[in-house]
Amino acid sequence: MLKCIAVDDEPLALQLMQDYIGKVSFLQLVTTCGDAFEANQVLQEQEIDLVFIDIQMPGLTGLQFIKSLSHKPMFILVTAYEKFALESYDLNVVDYLLKPVELSRFIQACNKANELHQLKHKQPDSSSEYFFLNVDYSMVKVIFADIMWVEGLRDYLKIHLVPPAKPLIARISMKAIEEELPASKFLRIHKSFVVAIDHITAVKKSSVYMGDMELPVGETYKEVVDTITKRKK
Repeated sequence: MLKCIAVDDEPLALQLMQDYIGKVSFLQLVTTCGDAFEANQVLQEQEIDLVFIDIQMPGLTGLQFIKSLSHKPMFILVTAYEKFALESYDLNVVDYLLKPVELSRFIQACNKANELHQLKHKQPDSSSEYFFLNVDYSMVKVIFADIMWVEGLRDYLKIHLVPPAKPLIARISMKAIEEELPASKFLRIHKSFVVAIDHITAVKKSSVYMGDMELPVGETYKEVVDTITKRKK
């Protein structure tokens, strides 16, 4: 079960969310809140998995509230304003629902949240050949063998795949992606780069080649060059 709350300053919208949540078997509604301040109090007192929240609310908007949290549950935005979709993507929300929300679309968003929750709490399997990554509101299956290297871009990561596949861009930390990638197949060579050992074609003292692409080896990762050459012998 996903423990959830609904946050909206409009009573009718809040009642609709409550009715919809009651129709989803894996959701447990803990409470409803009229603003972000009430929601924050609930999050301080209870472990909440999922928050349905409006954007335009007095005092503190939904987006401001999400940004203010250091430890975030999953969020599904429910709003009448399409213009905030891009900003919400930067906050890595599960989904973005436009009012009036149809029940089928609501259930679709809930299923996505449930899948993400199950993936996050699944016991790691060392024999697994893939993992799922949240990319643009979708859970994308990424096969380890298809990854050439991972590049850090501030708040995002760019996952370079074997051509002709296009790179994937996701809002996730380098630390988090390292936890997904098997250590036997991937190496951190720089604060901004993790490489797939099988796709390395050449090694220099201060760089490695992934086909025609030369990637730098950071000062603190110099010893990794020896590790690469030993594995490739």
